[in-house]
Amino acid sequence: MTAEKKWIGKQALTDFSAALLAAGGFRPDYARQSADLLVWANLRGADSHGVLRIPRYIEMVELGIINGQAEPTVSHEFGAICRLDGHRLPGAAGMSMAAEKAVELANKFGIGLCEVSRTSHAGAIGYFAEKIAYAGMMGIVMSASKPLMVYHGTRGEGVSTNPLAISAPAGDGRYPLILDMSTAAVALGKIMAARDSGLPIPPEWGVDEQGMPTTDPSNVKAILPMAGPKGSGLSLMIEILVSILSGNPLISAALADKRDNGFNGVAIAINPLRFGLSTPVSQDVASLAGAIKALPLAAGVEEVLLPGERGFIMAEKRSVEGIPIPAMTANRLTEESRKRGVPVPPEFD
Repeated sequence: MTAEKKWIGKQALTDFSAALLAAGGFRPDYARQSADLLVWANLRGADSHGVLRIPRYIEMVELGIINGQAEPTVSHEFGAICRLDGHRLPGAAGMSMAAEKAVELANKFGIGLCEVSRTSHAGAIGYFAEKIAYAGMMGIVMSASKPLMVYHGTRGEGVSTNPLAISAPAGDGRYPLILDMSTAAVALGKIMAARDSGLPIPPEWGVDEQGMPTTDPSNVKAILPMAGPKGSGLSLMIEILVSILSGNPLISAALADKRDNGFNGVAIAINPLRFGLSTPVSQDVASLAGAIKALPLAAGVEEVLLPGERGFIMAEKRSVEGIPIPAMTANRLTEESRKRGVPVPPEFD
């Protein structure tokens, strides 16, 4: 096995990804939205949520799991609340719509909440929380999917790896704070990335068919929760907030009825201008960030990093130096491109 990598520029990778997805059945604007999201993840070092997902996304179109031409509709709207039915549209498009609608509602009501049901994999949801923060608002984004993770005390798939992202603006010229976390010990995509790189995984990441810890990413049947009962409990509550409130339960449908109801997501935007505060919230966030950064360093630590800061630093670096793509992932993308007549970037040769 090899951990060899190919290096490709941000724009070239984005254009190639969009072309692949369009050739695989995504509407052009959905293809571009999805490509932007995937490359955003690669730029920030979250390769598990990057372009390695493209072959699976195209396969999901072929299987009818994703409708690359879907037109979402409003299921219900009341005041600051909106529910959208995605009709199986790509997750990046659905979550982008939810984030935009949440910001629109927050401009009007001070807070906006938009649920979107029946979409597909939402990817790195910090991307959508970042959009809300750059609109000058605080954001909360969550997504839900079918069982993938062990519920604490059991040995099989019982809940999902449901992620949570929270963002806050820190003022002009400063990166927003973005917490983006999975409820699992590790994101499923990191196990996929380890498989593509030919690398073992820590035994605390996942279990095999018998419910035993495994270091072989190819043998993982279910992912373990973050912090035991805390991770599985948080995932369960996200399922309630994101799926049950959207009218599209996922976990109970899968466990009791063996039915796959797709993916759901929610975006919440909070407008600090509507809180009547004398000091701009972004200014106080910046002050808080400065106070944390100034804390005494622990032994062996060079710098205190704020939520999302490591990703912003890496994105700056990779925007200049290029994005490393594991050779196995590059080979899969190249194979997909040749099947669909999409030109391969020279960096992949």
